[in-house]
Amino acid sequence: MSEQNEPNLMGPMTRRLLLRRGLGAATGLLGSGALVSFLAACGVTAAPASTSSSLSDLLASGDAIPLGTLTAQAKREDKLNTIALPPTWANYQALLKGFPAKYGIPINNMAPDDSSGQELQAVITYKNNKSTGPDTVDVGPSFASEGITEGLWDPYRNSHWNSIPDAMKDPKGYWVGDYYGVEAFAVNTTMVKNVPQDWADLLKPEYKNTIGINGDPRSSNDAFMAVWAAALANGGSLDNIMPGIEFFAKLKKNGNFLVVPASSATIANRTTPIVIMWDYLLLGYRESFHGNPPLTILIPKTGVLGGYYCQAVSKYAPHPFAARLWEEYLYSDEGQLAWLEGYAHPVRYADLVKQGKVPATLAAKLPPASAYAKAQFPTVAQTKRAGQVLQQQWGPVVVGA
Repeated sequence: MSEQNEPNLMGPMTRRLLLRRGLGAATGLLGSGALVSFLAACGVTAAPASTSSSLSDLLASGDAIPLGTLTAQAKREDKLNTIALPPTWANYQALLKGFPAKYGIPINNMAPDDSSGQELQAVITYKNNKSTGPDTVDVGPSFASEGITEGLWDPYRNSHWNSIPDAMKDPKGYWVGDYYGVEAFAVNTTMVKNVPQDWADLLKPEYKNTIGINGDPRSSNDAFMAVWAAALANGGSLDNIMPGIEFFAKLKKNGNFLVVPASSATIANRTTPIVIMWDYLLLGYRESFHGNPPLTILIPKTGVLGGYYCQAVSKYAPHPFAARLWEEYLYSDEGQLAWLEGYAHPVRYADLVKQGKVPATLAAKLPPASAYAKAQFPTVAQTKRAGQVLQQQWGPVVVGA
């Protein structure tokens, strides 16, 4: 796994629209969700009165599908293929268990440790496979944008669309942000006595052979954002990532930068004493380690870069209704709070706080709000430009250094 803004295009499901989509006379009069609720109240279980043509129209519209209809069709598919969702990443373990428990639909989580780039490639590779390809992806914004260009996504504006900030969703519904965080430092204090407080500190000789990032930034969104955060702290900006690339070239030349991809395993086995990674990952790792090794986690004084991941439904999804039901689950209160329990800020966080739905005990687990005060969030256009520069320059400037 390992990142915006027109008026909301999702309108109410009108009687005329329902009739045009062939959901049947009764559904047209009541609305499909109301019809399902009415039947359930009467103790009647019935399949939605839909033809394959009307179901195709529902999928093609990009609008939220009434939950009763969506659930019934997803249960018929009886499977969901996700990809690149490490269970320990932002509490995905709870979501991967919660969805089957709630709907009785099993999940096949393909290649949990794949990067955003590998997710796109998987959609392309399996696009003609009617059973094993990924139904949804969780990728960085630049990869979400690339997926639009490549024609890989189907639009879907879930039923919580209006509570999602415009800056974190594609206006046509081709992708939508799911959770966000900032790049932070994690330091193994048994191996590193002087904890670096900012990016400039990382260049000191005492940090030789200690610093790792989460993979190759050309294919890992987390690593890409680490390089961009370094740029902000070294004279760059959201429109200029080059100083960050040059900073990592210096780290490598000094012998401080470890090429080995950093992960929970490399932190645990002390291969990467200092790691630059999303705050929510590091906070989760620290909790799971129970002090072995002891980690100090901090947000640097400068170069605080915030970023989010995006959900998208594959245009070639083998289980298109299950894919959309998964989206509904992720953006429900239950799904959003599960991410928060994993230290990630869910995209509907402000809405949940406004409604008083965030437990105080859960809010207390997060770093203080002041730590995020200087966070900068790039637009999709900026992310795309920065990604292009990094793709061109990382090899000759850093790898070849």
